[in-house]
Amino acid sequence: MKRLVAASLAACALLLQSSVSVGNADDDDERPAAAGDQTPDLTAKQQKAVGIVVAHPVAAKLPERIDAVGLVLDATMLISDSGEVAGAEAAEQSAAAELARLRALHQGGAGASLKQLEAAQADHAKLRAQAELATARMALHWGPISDATPAARQKIVAAATRGRSLLVRAELPGRHTLSVMPEKALLNVDGIQVPGRPLGVLRETTETQSIGLLIEVPNAPAGLGPGARVPVTLSSAVRSGFLLPREAVLYDENGAYVFKKSERKTQKTDDKTSFVPVKVKLLAAAGGDWLTEGLDDDDEVVVQGAGVLWSLQGMAGHVPDDDDDD
Repeated sequence: MKRLVAASLAACALLLQSSVSVGNADDDDERPAAAGDQTPDLTAKQQKAVGIVVAHPVAAKLPERIDAVGLVLDATMLISDSGEVAGAEAAEQSAAAELARLRALHQGGAGASLKQLEAAQADHAKLRAQAELATARMALHWGPISDATPAARQKIVAAATRGRSLLVRAELPGRHTLSVMPEKALLNVDGIQVPGRPLGVLRETTETQSIGLLIEVPNAPAGLGPGARVPVTLSSAVRSGFLLPREAVLYDENGAYVFKKSERKTQKTDDKTSFVPVKVKLLAAAGGDWLTEGLDDDDEVVVQGAGVLWSLQGMAGHVPDDDDDD
């Protein structure tokens, strides 16, 4: 066992001590997507040792269809949250007007004391904080409605509170992200396909810890009310792109990216391969793959071992300490 561990450490040391050159990609398609500009150059033996596998992405056209579970929401909660926002905003505006009046009187020496002005400032600050809290709570509970224009928001609220439509939260089990907003929604109500209109992604999660969409269902069947759960099918338009395994995709502060073989040759020798990070756009999930945009069919993408290349970024010239036996 000791000999096996020593051999593994020696292999890692050999890999890290090997020359890792720094290349500047001249091709615009190979502009690094990750934070660092340093890209590792590895021989075929080194690639095999760390489990790096490359492949061409597969062109595909997919209509994204997602099965979800819908929960009919209680419209009275929407009334409560929107009413709280309206009341808090009105109170804050009134306090702002009173503060402006007292400030003008104080500056003009017309009978407003400094104590009165300070009290008005404190009152205004308190009411402004309450208004901000109410707005944040509305955005958390009803993000797509909160983000809509005032006219559209009022229309949705009025239809829901008067019973002309229902609001449904569609849970996507096992998913925490959504690359493309679905265009259509169909609720299966006792075998009847009831169309709905996706409004957007909800910011608040539930006990399922899954992403949720807010769907407006006009003219819903009678008897379908708050608390009811129904199957929902979400669908978007057909998207064209390239399929990649999920493990090929990495993320940084700029978004998703993959490693692909660089077309350039290394300066010292041609027996090494350079890998560069390239930004991609995630279009849809397809089983264990991602449908992506930003690649060509002749690209050779790292489909296994991308994490190794990520860990080697910025390692040019690094030599491990021989005294470190741990």
